[in-house]
Amino acid sequence: MAGVDVAGEFETIRRLFAPLAHPEWGRGLRDDVAVVPSRAGHDLVLTKDAIVEGVHFLPTDPLDTVARKLLRVNLSDLAAKGAEPFGYLLACHWSERCGWPERMTFVDGLRADQKTFGVALLGGDTVVTPGPAAFSMTLLGWIPRGRAVGRGGARAGDLVFVTGAIGDGWLGLQAARGKLSLEPDRVAALIDHFRAPTPRVEFAVPIRDFATASIDVSDGLIADLGHLAEASGVRIELDLELTPRSAAGQAWYEGRVDEQAALESLATGGDDYEIAFAARPGDEAALRREADRRHLRLSRIGRVTAGEGVVARFGGRPVPIERPGFSHG
Repeated sequence: MAGVDVAGEFETIRRLFAPLAHPEWGRGLRDDVAVVPSRAGHDLVLTKDAIVEGVHFLPTDPLDTVARKLLRVNLSDLAAKGAEPFGYLLACHWSERCGWPERMTFVDGLRADQKTFGVALLGGDTVVTPGPAAFSMTLLGWIPRGRAVGRGGARAGDLVFVTGAIGDGWLGLQAARGKLSLEPDRVAALIDHFRAPTPRVEFAVPIRDFATASIDVSDGLIADLGHLAEASGVRIELDLELTPRSAAGQAWYEGRVDEQAALESLATGGDDYEIAFAARPGDEAALRREADRRHLRLSRIGRVTAGEGVVARFGGRPVPIERPGFSHG
């Protein structure tokens, strides 16, 4: 790991990041590269996400949760492809607020999640910046050769499913900003989700076995289904009333006068990191068994038809969606 933070860079690497390195492939972070052997019968799957202070996390968010979010949003991408993660490359752009205690806190978050998800650091870069803090990760994983699930395999007649609940990411951001009036335990649960979402890594194998097309929900359910529809050359019809809600999300929803507008907000807010996917109708029972085995909520939310784009329906009628999700610019 090399950079321009000469005063603290090498000490940061030696004391904080080297203990996180893969014992063999990471070379103790004493080299300019990591060397990863091939795995017979598998493809290497790579994904990369960056998070920036003030855009993806708040300046007041503890840095251990920032580190966990960075790893988890990348894990979510691999899960949606059906892949098994094993290691990552990391770039840290420390701002002026990121002194030694803050860097230690960041590493504490990585250490905890490395243990939870079975991954290790392979290398990267660390620098200082006068701007906001920013962090970037490239996550690597394995998948049996030719089995990666793309966005482009959905066909007319498929059903559309989503794991977990939708809207907690957006609601969590509102909660973190003090803009929600809910019971304290509901607010706390939503903030926890915004800061450290749960990637559905346990559902990667069923995705690989049954999904015809798949995507993780980061920009917003409607926006991401739109990406899937475009890549597959199909139309996706979404029933907004079927949008799955958590207990906290349901408590918020029940206080809304305009139910349609509330569901649109949940379905376009983003930061959920659930998996939305298409599958053949004949595979629904097997998918539900796999979800039940993992104690994971699975909801059928729509269908794939001939055409293009996403049609969202409320009360059986199409509704216009002006802003389908978050745009990164």
